[in-house]
Amino acid sequence: MHGLGNIDPGMKIDWGKTSLDYAQYRPGPPLSFYSKLQTLGVGKKGQRILDLGTGTGVLARQFAKQGCLVTGTDLAPEQIKMAETLASMEHLAVTFKAVPTEEISFSDAKFDAITANQCFLYFDKTKVVPLIKKYLAVSGVFVTSHFSWLPLIDKIAHASEQLILKHNPNWTAHSFKGVVPLIPYGLGDAFEVVDSFYYDQPIEFTREEWRGRIRASRGIGAALLPDQIELFDREHEELLKEIAEEKFQIIHRIDAHIMSPK
Repeated sequence: MHGLGNIDPGMKIDWGKTSLDYAQYRPGPPLSFYSKLQTLGVGKKGQRILDLGTGTGVLARQFAKQGCLVTGTDLAPEQIKMAETLASMEHLAVTFKAVPTEEISFSDAKFDAITANQCFLYFDKTKVVPLIKKYLAVSGVFVTSHFSWLPLIDKIAHASEQLILKHNPNWTAHSFKGVVPLIPYGLGDAFEVVDSFYYDQPIEFTREEWRGRIRASRGIGAALLPDQIELFDREHEELLKEIAEEKFQIIHRIDAHIMSPK
């Protein structure tokens, strides 16, 4: 998320540990997000797209459904394995590679769009920015995007964040204020914004789905030990019974910056 730190002091972040919950409970951006991108020229049939930090392939699989030729990369082999499984179940042809973004290498590939959803803050920009420029086709664009709940507006999200902090005080990705900058932090020297958008949309969850979504977060599933995750989840279940109906909505802010290299 914009303006939030990518390092939690003393914690090792391993997204591979979240793969099961991530695949089942962590939704990607709604279809409205892809529609907006398409109107701005990203995600059209036949486009060659590279999705960095693809996780379980949420963006990659949707782009493939739209007829794009998609490659997805991620640091965690467990995430890539899950992405391949989900793509196979959906009969989608997507190429997935388990590789750190800082080490991506393609012999002759050029991409019409390179995307990074909810992950660019984790990359070493000094290494990744030159690679993005190298692998973009002429007139290609780099797209960063986010799909983030708003804890300062949404009471349920706020309560869940406070419980996360109780169990993981080192978690720094909390209290997102919803500020979307004119250009993502640290990219002004390398790219210029061609288009951008942001909007808010309520996303529906059941209590079970929201528990899974939070378990698949950086502050819980990617950082804590199994017994710590289990303890948190029990407390979170009780909390949600007190403050939420069986089905509820969480307000999310969705944003994207479409950029071309300078």
